[in-house]
Amino acid sequence: MRTIFTAEMSELRDDLIAMSHLVHTAIANASEALLTENIELAQSVIAADAKLDDLEETVDERCVLLIAQQQPVGLDLRTIIASLRISASLERMGDLAQHIAESARRAYPESAVPATHREIVEGMAAASKQAAAEVAELLETRDLNTAARIVSDDDTLDDLHTRAYASLLADDYDGDAQTTLDIALMARYYERFGDHAVGVSRRIVYLVTGDHGGEGAKI
Repeated sequence: MRTIFTAEMSELRDDLIAMSHLVHTAIANASEALLTENIELAQSVIAADAKLDDLEETVDERCVLLIAQQQPVGLDLRTIIASLRISASLERMGDLAQHIAESARRAYPESAVPATHREIVEGMAAASKQAAAEVAELLETRDLNTAARIVSDDDTLDDLHTRAYASLLADDYDGDAQTTLDIALMARYYERFGDHAVGVSRRIVYLVTGDHGGEGAKI
């Protein structure tokens, strides 16, 4: 019975890692589509989100069955509960990448990123891609230094998010309503993407250290 349980827990871990790689691909492709007006790439991100949704459902079902059939306790139970929450965060990260791709599609053949804000969006795209890659690495290695780097990426995203909003209030800003909405939404999507990455990192830190507050991620 324990052998079956161990195999199921291994498959649960593999599913989460697979989800994290899909998220990394999604945010990388969505960002490229946004910055290059690539409508085909944007559409591929939107279509691929269904696979991430399916994997989340698989993870959730596996977790419920493990709890019902194996009645885990201690670290095993914490791992299953954390996996449920991590899968939800990964699915939401995929949704945010989809929203970014939809912004690119909506603006096509024009760019959704005005020249005045391209540097900020490029910075947010780079930090998000890095955070997504580190989430995948963290789920594979459970290295707390990787968790700390994810927190640092989120700090970068928070700073850029603040800059984006401040620019909309500047005296010399002259964008129209649609441009203003696009900038505000894109900045928010990337900022929330980073928040969910930090959420994943802190759940892993908890599993490794027992630090429920996640302060161990701030190495």
